[in-house]
Amino acid sequence: MLKGNHPGLQRTLSTAGPVIIACSGGIDSLLLAVVAHRILGSRCHIAHSIGPSVPPEATERVKAFAQKEGWLLHLLKAEEFFDEDYLSNPVNRCFFCKSHLYQAMSRLSRTLSTKQEAPFTLMSGTNCDDLSEYRPGLIAAEDFEVRHPYVEAGMGKDDIRRCARHLGLPFSELPASPCLSSRLYTGTRVTPERLEAVHFSETTLQKHLSLKMVRCRLDEDHMKIEVLSSDRGKFNAGLLDALKSKIKKAHPFVRTVALDPSAYRPGRAFKKAVQ
Repeated sequence: MLKGNHPGLQRTLSTAGPVIIACSGGIDSLLLAVVAHRILGSRCHIAHSIGPSVPPEATERVKAFAQKEGWLLHLLKAEEFFDEDYLSNPVNRCFFCKSHLYQAMSRLSRTLSTKQEAPFTLMSGTNCDDLSEYRPGLIAAEDFEVRHPYVEAGMGKDDIRRCARHLGLPFSELPASPCLSSRLYTGTRVTPERLEAVHFSETTLQKHLSLKMVRCRLDEDHMKIEVLSSDRGKFNAGLLDALKSKIKKAHPFVRTVALDPSAYRPGRAFKKAVQ
């Protein structure tokens, strides 16, 4: 299946036994789910968490591939929204989010297991590039003995995209899109209303401007729009004012909307805590 591309990934998955794959709906976890299921068949289960921080299009993408590929899909409820440690949005918020995800996957594993089966292995779509970034969720993964097949196979983001192209999968060029909570500056409380405003704003901007990348970040109730330098020319005063009015009409709690003077940079919402 992966001959001439990444046999290391196939080797890792072929020897894994029964697995549960965490699939967020992004390119990394989608590819892992596709490849693992094609190799392992009924020994592979796919888990997708649903909740306010997950864009609805990501959930629909997972459901569509589950139907197309014949996955054994399990939809899990996002219990992190009952956890004050998560809602207060500390710099290590992802640790609490991933802890709840892996707890739910562990419960699923116990439900699915029988005395005749080997224990399920939990797996994530973490890749080698992620290891150089601030990823508190990796600590949670260690706590639950989650395996990262891409890391074991030595694969980074470019390798994943090449692998998806090699297999003819339609999501090979899907832009990176972390959970909506990542758009909130550290210390800005996570609420469904704020996440809905972020999703509405990014969707509206993409619809009108076809941006290569956009992040609508909230610092309390002030929204900052981040785009690539190459896309800044698409904005003019009149268009920006119209977009501001549309956003504030849909979400009145948003007090200000402004184009960030700096170009898009991953992880800027953590700036207050790490600089």
